[in-house]
Amino acid sequence: MKPSTLRIGYRYRPKRLAPDYDALVIGSGIGGLTTAALLSELGWKVCVLEQHYTAGGYTHSYNREGYEWDVGVHYIGDVGAKTRTRKMFDFLSDGQLEWAPMDDEYDRFYIGDKVFCARAGKREFRDNLVAQFPAEEQAIDQYMQLLAGVGGALSMLGMERLLKPWQRAVSAPYRKWKMPAHIYQKTYDVLSELTDNQDLIATICGQWGDMGLPPKQSAFLVHAMIARHYLYGGFYPVGGSWRIADTIIPKIQKAGGEVFTYALVKRILVDDGAVTGIEMKGGHRIECPCVVSAAGIENTFKHLLPADVVRDSGYADSMAQVRPSIGHLCVYIGLQATARELGLPGTNFWIYPSNDYDAALKEFLEDPNAPFPVVYISFPSAKDPDYLRRHPGTATIEIVAPAPYEQFEKWKGTTWGKRGDDYEEYKSELGERLLRHLYDKLPQLEGRVDYYEVSTPLSTEWFSGYQHGELYGLDHTPERLQQDWLGPRTRIPGLWLTGQDTLTCGVTGAMMAGLLTTTAMAGMCKMSPLMKKIFG
Repeated sequence: MKPSTLRIGYRYRPKRLAPDYDALVIGSGIGGLTTAALLSELGWKVCVLEQHYTAGGYTHSYNREGYEWDVGVHYIGDVGAKTRTRKMFDFLSDGQLEWAPMDDEYDRFYIGDKVFCARAGKREFRDNLVAQFPAEEQAIDQYMQLLAGVGGALSMLGMERLLKPWQRAVSAPYRKWKMPAHIYQKTYDVLSELTDNQDLIATICGQWGDMGLPPKQSAFLVHAMIARHYLYGGFYPVGGSWRIADTIIPKIQKAGGEVFTYALVKRILVDDGAVTGIEMKGGHRIECPCVVSAAGIENTFKHLLPADVVRDSGYADSMAQVRPSIGHLCVYIGLQATARELGLPGTNFWIYPSNDYDAALKEFLEDPNAPFPVVYISFPSAKDPDYLRRHPGTATIEIVAPAPYEQFEKWKGTTWGKRGDDYEEYKSELGERLLRHLYDKLPQLEGRVDYYEVSTPLSTEWFSGYQHGELYGLDHTPERLQQDWLGPRTRIPGLWLTGQDTLTCGVTGAMMAGLLTTTAMAGMCKMSPLMKKIFG
């Protein structure tokens, strides 16, 4: 294991760069690392540039006051067996990444004054829903059939993102025939055709926080992707989420590449319409005709590229068709007792004021003093069997809730840690509000909190570079999923895209986007042997 600083990567200095690279990757989230690692496996020498002090993007962890927290990997699904997801993680980490299962009841939903849950295992998940809603067995079975049928649609979406424009045009009739009509419908519209039981719909959609959009706004495809992902339960990386980047980086280094931290890219250089490299903060330029942006669509086209290049390539119009997802608050909590001693579960809590998620979100956006539309509570030290070895006698908890960036815009441009007393007071007020939810569900914790701190969308902006503090990149609306320009290829020669904005949200979505980007860059001829090696 690394020292407690959890600073993964090599601090950037111009003199530490190799004379040349085959590709530059902006951002070290899982999409950027996956792309870099797969290209490295193909023999490319790749330079990854991360503006934060540690690599990993939303998969990184941090230490404070003797505690350790993850910032985005609260749980991962689909890794309990040799699935495609597990095989990808195994390949990228050379088998060094281990996974610990959560409790069988991996998600618990507090909906108003009622409590429902999700259980691990396809059959168990279905039977548990029926036990909670015995009159809705037919609707539940129909829902399970919809989930079973969405796998082909996900593959088709990936293929669509991989195709060149002329290939998309030729294959459009076939793809339309293969894609079920409900895939691009809104989640609530699809579910309301199965049942009018609002508690059942709310329970089925109880993980809407995993994509940041409630059911009357989200695309059913993304809802189904998340539901399928966790059918066999939730898992947590043994040793903490920082182990994801820590186990992938050696593959990049083995091919002569490197992952640099404190490496802020100022702009992507374009000459005669084609990419020629990047310019760093401080003015140093790295020449390379191949640049992969894992920094998000908005950062890429609104901040990193010259405005005239964006306009002339048509991306100004394209960007008007998408919007960033909502920001979030997080309360990071440390306690001087173990998870077992405190009775902390290996189960996630989702707390909702009512079963009308969309109405609750609307009310909150109009009035910040209204109840939080969702409060998510995670217990990382209870999920990680290695936690006590690293931090004996302690436990950690994280509370996450939506928070629109606009509520914090008055402090935009200020320095992290130096935003002023009014900002700290506002954060403290929000933290206390969220702690009340924790004490309501686990009253034995009141008076036991040793340390806590609150992050806001401004914290996310500062550390991850997302300009609106968004957690999930672009909003996962039906309209967004049908934007065929959102893929690895761009209209600017030499520029490629990767990460959750090019496919779907979450660690697995961004990782698979890295696979798509590498395939688009290298071509199927070179990728086929590698994919056989990965997936067998």
